[in-house]
Amino acid sequence: MSKLMDRTPRQDGYRMPGEFETHTQTWMLWPERTDNWRLGAKPAQAVFTAVAKAIAQFEPVTMGVSAGQFLNARFQLPEHVRVVEMSYNDSWIRDCGPTFVINDHSGVRGVDWDFNAWGGLEGGLYFPWDQDDLVPQKVLNIERKDRYKAPLVLEGGSIHVDGEGTLMVTEECLLNANRNPQLSREEIENYLKEYLNVEKIIWLGRGVYNDETNGHVDNLCCFLRPSEVALTWTDDQNDPQYEISLDAFQRLSQAIDARGRRLIVHKIHQPDPILITAEESGGVDSVDGTMPRLEGDRMAASYINFLMVNGGAIVPVFNDPHDEIALTKLQELLPERRVVGVYAREILLGGGNIHCITQQQPRG
Repeated sequence: MSKLMDRTPRQDGYRMPGEFETHTQTWMLWPERTDNWRLGAKPAQAVFTAVAKAIAQFEPVTMGVSAGQFLNARFQLPEHVRVVEMSYNDSWIRDCGPTFVINDHSGVRGVDWDFNAWGGLEGGLYFPWDQDDLVPQKVLNIERKDRYKAPLVLEGGSIHVDGEGTLMVTEECLLNANRNPQLSREEIENYLKEYLNVEKIIWLGRGVYNDETNGHVDNLCCFLRPSEVALTWTDDQNDPQYEISLDAFQRLSQAIDARGRRLIVHKIHQPDPILITAEESGGVDSVDGTMPRLEGDRMAASYINFLMVNGGAIVPVFNDPHDEIALTKLQELLPERRVVGVYAREILLGGGNIHCITQQQPRG
């Protein structure tokens, strides 16, 4: 059974591990919303299947699927991918799912944040989001892991940790008035320290240009290992991303982590600007309350939105001249892992990428 705990992870000696630590499996949710995924979500389902297959080379995968899509997903996914029936509103389990925490005695529990679809009624991306908000409970019940309920609106894509007491976030997201307007920066920091068991919070400014999540850190910068990060970058000073990445680089270069170390910052050049085509826009159903996909809109493409798995890294690529450069650089930076690229434009069209559609479950 999954018990609701009345203390915090910090009080119980649990911490959020770095993504580079060992996993038992990765969780995903099957896409089907026709007001977000074009052409009845068929192209997206093919790419989610490709991502699941790529991850499954390295570790087990569990896919949550609605009752109406169960047989379709079971047919498309390989047999070794577990499929469990689950209701949810959309397929961004990084953001609506639980954040797993571990202790030094093989214990694994989950943090259940409040979820409001990236802004609620003040800029949120769809309504309702009630089933998404239940995903942590469902996952933790299936896994029989105890649950902490955090009194904070937060998405998993807005936090990155080094597993040794350091957390990276952006001001654009965590201080946004559409998340926790009643809380001060200090109060938000205190909750983060209690529920992730971190000592030091590195605040970056804005996330990737035009990121509809209000600037999630997982699209901008990630920990490769303790004291070492990868940052999305552009050399084009006329690109609006340039100032954002430069500001992040300067903050990271001056930062000291929880153990007193300076950070090593690696720049990964972004793909060229990727715009939604008329065909892509026309394939999405228009529904009141859901963010439209308009022709010519620039998408928040970044190679940083990758997932580390046991012995591997699953990286989005875009049929862009920078793809091979990014994959080669990441392979050099992650010699202990096999870097695998997956063509991910269809995920990007939905508003995120490979890291956003996955949630790792660590081994205790």
